[in-house]
Amino acid sequence: MRRVRYESRGAPLFTEEAPVPEPGPGELLVRAEAIGVTLPVVRKVTEAAEPVPLGGEIAGEVTAVGEGVTRFGTGDRVTGLCFGHAYADFALLHEAMASPVPADADAVTAVALVRGGLVALGALEAARPEPGEAALVTAAASGVGHLAVQLARTRGAGRVVGAVSGPAKADFVRDLGADHVVTYGDDTWGTPVDYALDAVGGELIAPALAALAPEGRLVAYSSGGGTIQAYDLLADSKSVTGFQMARVARGKPELYEQWREELWRLFAAGEVKPVVHGEFALQDAAKAHGEIEARANLGKVVLIP
Repeated sequence: MRRVRYESRGAPLFTEEAPVPEPGPGELLVRAEAIGVTLPVVRKVTEAAEPVPLGGEIAGEVTAVGEGVTRFGTGDRVTGLCFGHAYADFALLHEAMASPVPADADAVTAVALVRGGLVALGALEAARPEPGEAALVTAAASGVGHLAVQLARTRGAGRVVGAVSGPAKADFVRDLGADHVVTYGDDTWGTPVDYALDAVGGELIAPALAALAPEGRLVAYSSGGGTIQAYDLLADSKSVTGFQMARVARGKPELYEQWREELWRLFAAGEVKPVVHGEFALQDAAKAHGEIEARANLGKVVLIP
């Protein structure tokens, strides 16, 4: 099979031939039909000290199962997050991270909706939103962010603010349902909000926190890090919560399944529409990464084996 990897930090991605892996206990072997590209993986290629497997969301057909797998069998169509080598014709997916794909849904839609939607929905739940409250979503045009904007609406947000890297993305985010769009470099992000979902981290933590009204809540779910001064929380009784989807998938599988079902229901009802920025051939993974590195994507970037 074909597999994409790299040899050192910042080195070019390349395609190689590799043996098809064997599923271990609790694992599914999936013939990939679509592979989602995520910002954390792009960052690891450029920042991690040692090369790491290129993980990501995958969707496709189960061709073999490992010992102890009970929820899926060969021929089932699934989607989920692969922590190993996802940029490949075949990938291993742990059963706890897998979700079924409805018969009437294609693999690209599954990759664009489920994992990003689960992260967005989980971050939203962590913010404890109340009907009528104002929401802020950073990276609002990203694969997760564009779903978070829509999901905030479904949870009754009275006002949604989208924060993006540049004005070229403003119309796209407004079309998703945002009332107001700001760029990261703006002096002010407008009227304070009740909660913020931050997917960027780093230097953006400070303005996202400043955008909160007193007693506002910020949920950080990015891999970008960042430092917060305790006084910035104390002064206005603000709070910060971290969210990681993997902990829910492994520790609360019933909640994971509940959220997955909600996403497909909202999709079927037309209330949440995943947007695919572009589909790239597997051998063009470097171009796909380039779109995200340049912050050019409007929606999800997908590889097609």
